[in-house]
Amino acid sequence: MLQYNEVAENVAKSLLQVKAVKLSPKKPFKWASGWNSPIYCDNRITLSYPQIRTYIRQEFVKMIREEIGHIDLVVGVATGGIAIGALVAQELGMPFAYVRSSSKGHGLSNQIEGVVESGQRAVVIEDLVSTGGSSLQAIKALREVKCDVKGLISIFNYGFDVAKDAFKEANCRMLSLSDYDVLIEYAQKSDYINKGDYAKLKKWREDPANWKK
Repeated sequence: MLQYNEVAENVAKSLLQVKAVKLSPKKPFKWASGWNSPIYCDNRITLSYPQIRTYIRQEFVKMIREEIGHIDLVVGVATGGIAIGALVAQELGMPFAYVRSSSKGHGLSNQIEGVVESGQRAVVIEDLVSTGGSSLQAIKALREVKCDVKGLISIFNYGFDVAKDAFKEANCRMLSLSDYDVLIEYAQKSDYINKGDYAKLKKWREDPANWKK
């Protein structure tokens, strides 16, 4: 069985290969938050590649079995966690539901779509964790209906301290298949970026809100 660091590097390699992650220290991206960022991540692109999405699904299942333990339900976070979450639930033979960012403004006004029952043990699936805000909103919604959230797993995690602190405060375990440190280490090792770009990428993570302001 692959060790975690090998899985993390394999996932990082795949994300770069299909350009689900783009690195551009010289021409930064602008995030919705207003941050200038040398990295842009859209893990939904992996769904277009059967071999990669299969690998991610299989590693999610392994991590759930080895790190989370017994669950009754898989829950995706809209929108990026819905498709991969459903694939994970299918492989586990588990029920699936998903959580919207907010309640619908029409119909039944649901925030949670699918059947979630009080006392069910659930794992939450995300494609990406940055500050952790949207993930924790989903966890809060599940806890409000007495769902026992055992942890959250994402494909990729930026590793921001603000997210680590928020999950700790929420008393929720957070796991990822790969993260920012592994990705930029692999990118340099494989000559995807040079040493100067690597230094800029390291610097950004120290203070992303004020980088290149």
